[in-house]
Amino acid sequence: MARYTGAVCRQCRREGQKLFLKGERCYSDKCALARRSFAPGQHGQARKKSSEYGIQMRAKQKAKRYYGVLESQFAKYFDMAENRAGMAGENLLKILESRLDNVVYRAGFGMSRRQARQLVLHRHFTVNGERVNIPSYLVKPGDVVAVHGSACDKIKENVELNSARPTPMWMSMDKDNLKATINRLPERSEIDLDVEEQLIVELYSK
Repeated sequence: MARYTGAVCRQCRREGQKLFLKGERCYSDKCALARRSFAPGQHGQARKKSSEYGIQMRAKQKAKRYYGVLESQFAKYFDMAENRAGMAGENLLKILESRLDNVVYRAGFGMSRRQARQLVLHRHFTVNGERVNIPSYLVKPGDVVAVHGSACDKIKENVELNSARPTPMWMSMDKDNLKATINRLPERSEIDLDVEEQLIVELYSK
């Protein structure tokens, strides 16, 4: 299974903003962006001019990094979004939000999407009673995501640490039984990420 294995803090520095890829570390003084607020590499501190294409590319790269998706899969999601009724950009974000690893993160079961992906890979979750270990599994309205296995104590600890994080309006939580029910797909206004989806649409429309 293809995935990014490099230093994730470099991704935040490249985008010039926190992508919250490492959970608690992103809120501490250890955050790499707080210590070195410039792009990585030899020319990271050089002033650069961005073309229209460059701005669109950065919007796409930022979205990919938020959700931990590689290029081929992101392009596949965009094709799916274009074939659905409605605006392609909003459809794309809804598809990305409905990934199982993102749902686990949004529910507070994981401290970051990266940790949520690992928990899913280790078979700690079920969807409608069936164990699923595919982070890219797309949930649907009515699906119930529940914790399964020996990681319950760790996940309960994550839920307590994430108690200040609001539960998305498009899902309902049963924290006592560690279950999340998907009521519907999110609206664009409910997705709190700094993503300019229209720039992504323009890039793929070239």
